[in-house]
Formats: sequence, structure tokens, C-alpha cells
Amino acid sequence: MNPTYDFTSQVAFVTGASSGMGLAAARAFAEAGAAVGLADIDEDAVTKAVNDLTDAGHRALALVCDVSDEGQVAVAVDRTVETLGRLDMAYNNAGIMPPPTDAADESAEQFDRVQNINLRGIWASMKHELRHMRDQGAGAIVNCSSLGGLVGNPGRAAYHATKHGVIGLTKSAALEYGSRGVRINAVCPGTIATPMVDAMAAKGELDRDQAEAGQAIDRLGTAEEIAQAVLWLCSDGASYVTGVALPVDGGYTAQ
Repeated sequence: MNPTYDFTSQVAFVTGASSGMGLAAARAFAEAGAAVGLADIDEDAVTKAVNDLTDAGHRALALVCDVSDEGQVAVAVDRTVETLGRLDMAYNNAGIMPPPTDAADESAEQFDRVQNINLRGIWASMKHELRHMRDQGAGAIVNCSSLGGLVGNPGRAAYHATKHGVIGLTKSAALEYGSRGVRINAVCPGTIATPMVDAMAAKGELDRDQAEAGQAIDRLGTAEEIAQAVLWLCSDGASYVTGVALPVDGGYTAQ
């Protein structure tokens, strides 16, 4: 049974919110009483996600946003505050996984794309969230790293570089903002059953059986399990937790 949280009168902002872990987190925030700004590059998908939430009686806002464009991120965060009234929590989730590539063959274009979304996108999101949280003297941010932020993996050098970078951003900003009332943490998901992972498996880029066998809990995680970790990190239950990179990976990084 999952714990329950009361985020009534609070506002959350989630990137990559139209599917997978982002959608699960946005839904969980809403079900806990928060108003939620859902940002995603896919206009149709994020509009559907928001319509589903509002049809269920929740307060939600659809925001079309490419996180690699800082201007779009700034607009999305500002619109959330202008429309929903404030900003208390954020889950910076948007990210991509490029195909496995030999480190000697990876193109600069692929390297730049994964950096721009996975690392620059979280940098921009956190930057503009902090501008609002700094003024109100309170807030909680969770950045999405990965087990790839804690270990290496052949064929994934550029991706893992971004996820290690997210942890560096998180720790440094947490030290800077702890005295100003803002907590900043990272969540490090393992292999999670999401549409992105399904697509990787279908293309032969991921062996599900091998992924499940490589950890103590021999199954893939669920998006809802990541959402529960995010909500805890944003809740008063984690009021003395900041600068942490929390593995939610079935024990993969315990090896």
C-alpha cells in the first residue's frame, strides 16, 4: 500500500509529463490534491493527459514545451505560476535515451541532442523553478537522473554523462538553496516499464530478461513506483533530505 500525501493548495510542475514516469507523477500529485502544470513536447499527448485529469476533477494545465529551449521552459514555468498561483514542487523528468553507440563512433549531433534534453533541459527547468521558489522561500525539486547517473554502461557513454551531470547539478544547487528553504534531490530510476522502454525492447536495444536478472527484485519497476519516490521527496516526510541521489532500481546499484 502506498502512503498518502496531502498537497491541497499546492502547485506542482512536471516535465515529460504526457507519458511514463512523468504522467504517473503528475497524476499522483493531482490525486494528492495539488494543481499540476504538465509540460511536454507532444501537444496532443499532453492535452489528452490534462483532459483526463480535469475530467477526474483535478486542476491541471497543459504546457507545450521543448526543454532543450530555455525560452520555452521559462514560459512554461511562468505560465504555471500565473495560472495556478504559485510553485511548490517540481519533477524535472523529460529525457531521451539514444541508441547504443560505440564511443568512438558517436556523432556530435547525437551527443549534443542527448545533452541538450537530458542535462541542459534539467538545468533550464531547475533554474526557472528556483527563481520562483527563491522569492517565496520554500519549495522542493526532484530531478530525474538514472541508475546511469551512478554507474557506467558500454554503448551509453553520452547518456550516462548526462545523468551523472544531473546529480552534480542537484548536489550543488541543494547546497546553495538549503538555507533558503528549497530542497533539491534526484531520483535514479532503474529499468522501468514505460513506453520508452517498450520501444527500446521492440528495437532490440534492451533485453528485458537480462534487465530483470541484473537486480535483486527480478522484475521491471513501474512508473507509479517512481512517482511515489518523487512524492515522498517533495513531502514533509523528507523535510530533512536534500542533495540526495535516490536509487529506485530494484537493487541494481547495490551489486
